[in-house]
Amino acid sequence: MGKTTFQPLGGNEMPRFGGPSTMMRLPTQENTRDLDACFVGIPFDIGTSNRPGARYAPRRIRDESSLLRPYNMATNAAPFDSLNVADIGDVAINTFNLEKSMAIIESAYDEILQYSCTPLTLGGDHTVSLPILRAIKKKHGPITLIHVDAHADVNDHMFGEKIAHGTPIRRAIEESLIDPLRSVQIGLRGTGYSPEDFEWARGKGVRVIQAEACWYKSLAPLMDELRKTIGAGPVYLSYDIDSLDPAFAPGTGTPEIGGLTVIQGLEIIRGCKGLNIVGGDLVEVSPPYDISGNTALTAANLLYEMLCILPGV
Repeated sequence: MGKTTFQPLGGNEMPRFGGPSTMMRLPTQENTRDLDACFVGIPFDIGTSNRPGARYAPRRIRDESSLLRPYNMATNAAPFDSLNVADIGDVAINTFNLEKSMAIIESAYDEILQYSCTPLTLGGDHTVSLPILRAIKKKHGPITLIHVDAHADVNDHMFGEKIAHGTPIRRAIEESLIDPLRSVQIGLRGTGYSPEDFEWARGKGVRVIQAEACWYKSLAPLMDELRKTIGAGPVYLSYDIDSLDPAFAPGTGTPEIGGLTVIQGLEIIRGCKGLNIVGGDLVEVSPPYDISGNTALTAANLLYEMLCILPGV
């Protein structure tokens, strides 16, 4: 007999506009004891340099996730049949102090990871990836990073500050949180200040795949190649919603034209199936810039797709 696992509240049990305001209307739990994976929110946007609003994303993503059903018709994944998953709520960040928030987030993920639970994070701006990676290194060592984004996030500083949403990948490399020789950035594009914006990571060994190299094609062959080169080591997937073209995801702080399609975004995540995914995040959704909710709905679907590719599904 299989183990008993939590199940999302079904649409035939409670109308989708009712029920708990959790990710996919899952049960809540205060900690990650006995969980294989969890959804956790970080309502944080004080690292944002342009349009704010990502602090509202966890709540809006959860709201839109009520439309999702438990079985993946495309991949045949049934994550809730094999994994015990719950929504453990939000990290109580310090609204007025970025540095203190970094410590709070890292400590929260230390607790999450003590029970061998894989966290899937509802950001929040991209600053939150840094303390998460700091916690993950303590458990897994330097990991492979698959970073999907319009921006490289390798600024040395922003307005003199070393930690902001444009700096986490540089800090992660400098702090040896990730292995740059096994890491990849996908979807980078737009205008910049100098070639260094994209070349710094290349110079450290990161494979950088600009958006133009993704135009007019399926990304399934790319992901087949990456799976072979990445191998069996621990992998973290950091997905910035602005990697998608603003035609698909307008509700974000720093939109860039010429981006990935939603289909390509799905191909990237589904192409990670078989990798040793130890965590993932979906960041930079800014609900005030998309009153339709489509950006948050897309984010909810992408987070569900991350759940569907975890080991054990």
